[in-house]
Amino acid sequence: MDLKLDAAAVETLIRDGLVAAGRGGMRVEELRSGYARIRLPFDGAMIRPGNVLSGPTLFTAADSAMYALVLGHLGAQLMAVTSDMNLRFLAKAAPGDVIGEASFLKLGRRLAVMEAKISTGAAPGVTVAHASGSYALPLQA
Repeated sequence: MDLKLDAAAVETLIRDGLVAAGRGGMRVEELRSGYARIRLPFDGAMIRPGNVLSGPTLFTAADSAMYALVLGHLGAQLMAVTSDMNLRFLAKAAPGDVIGEASFLKLGRRLAVMEAKISTGAAPGVTVAHASGSYALPLQA
């Protein structure tokens, strides 16, 4: 799979298109064939009762990693949209930066099917959530 954009270009597209991503400091740390890794810097607003990271925060990391993966491989296709996502919580997500790593299961003409593993800076290497999902892709000329 060839990349059409590098990590910096994808990060710029996401930040320009999604104001909340820019405000939160989301970074695309790595982008290579079939793989993307993003980081959401820790913010106290991510915490839920019990001093763990909230479900919406973990969902955001999964969705952002998948979006970065799609953009990196398709180019500036901002109308690629989440079609579905399932998220499984596997372990307590201790406060820290949130890392999302996405990879393709299948990249078709109209649909990209992916999985994402979510971890935190507080426990590197421990997958705290796993997501599977798909993106509907815009028609290519």
